[in-house]
Amino acid sequence: MIAFLSLALHVLISPFKTRARLEAEIVMLRHQLNVLRRRVPSKPKLSVADRLLFVWLYRLFPSVLNAVTIFQPETLIRWHRAGFCLYWRWKSRSRGGRPKVPIEIRRLIRDMSLANRLWGAPWIHGELLKLGIDIAQSTVAKYMARDERGRSQTWKTFLHNHSTGIAAMDFLVVPTIGFKLLFVLVILRHQRRRLILLTVTTNPTAEWIARQITEAFPWDEAPKYLIRDRDASYGHAVTRRLAAMGIRDHPTAPRSPWQNGHAERLIGSIRRECLDHIVVFGEAHLRRILAAYAGYYNEVRTHLSLSKDSPGHRSVQRYGQVVTGPILGGLHHQYCRM
Repeated sequence: MIAFLSLALHVLISPFKTRARLEAEIVMLRHQLNVLRRRVPSKPKLSVADRLLFVWLYRLFPSVLNAVTIFQPETLIRWHRAGFCLYWRWKSRSRGGRPKVPIEIRRLIRDMSLANRLWGAPWIHGELLKLGIDIAQSTVAKYMARDERGRSQTWKTFLHNHSTGIAAMDFLVVPTIGFKLLFVLVILRHQRRRLILLTVTTNPTAEWIARQITEAFPWDEAPKYLIRDRDASYGHAVTRRLAAMGIRDHPTAPRSPWQNGHAERLIGSIRRECLDHIVVFGEAHLRRILAAYAGYYNEVRTHLSLSKDSPGHRSVQRYGQVVTGPILGGLHHQYCRM
């Protein structure tokens, strides 16, 4: 600050000096500057105030470029252009205008465009109007997600749309306390993973399986497709019954249990959550156990694939005191509010 005050003082005094004296001082200052440049050859560090002073002198007297020594003349011109850009950026700054769209609405527009690939800006704009959000359609188009994968539906959406007409069945073998083998027929619908039938037999014939299919699916609720493996128990009686009910039979490829993954996963859940912890005494005992587990599975147990809901649409209880009830002798518990 003292240096700038001293410089301003010299500027005020210089008009009262003779021309010869001023030229002598200029020559002396130039020579001192050359001496300093020989001793300090590196580029000098200039502050913002120094650059502003040089630019101001350049605007008043463009001929001062001939006196520039410690930096290149092009550098001074570049500083002047940068200052001109900053000045007009400040002069053209925003002083109001259209208010910004809230971040919640922008996120909603993006989520809508990602969740509904077939929707364009007019469709999303109409939905927002029905929600009481009055914004321009051009604003909706501005904040929509730019998805490079196209507007085709995802495989998850495709499979979910067809899950209502798909069912699956498989067998589960359970040994009793006397090492007798019992066969459990498992039938479920892919939609909401609902367990339709858990029935027990000691001799799974084709005629018996056909009767169980008839009991599991009434004529007005039969699925369009039924997935099963290539077990020898599924004889001609089963295929004829499926054809008579209008159900298309879809056996999996040989040695490919992954093609019936929903049924295999359900069988694994039955074993891990129930049968692996219980000794079965007989057929009647197994029926009671499976009936209790089926009720727990469909109405109480939460599923990750259903967004932590149960296949039977378990309602959310927010009020009341939490009480618990044992299931399967305390192997599991049901929690509800009373």
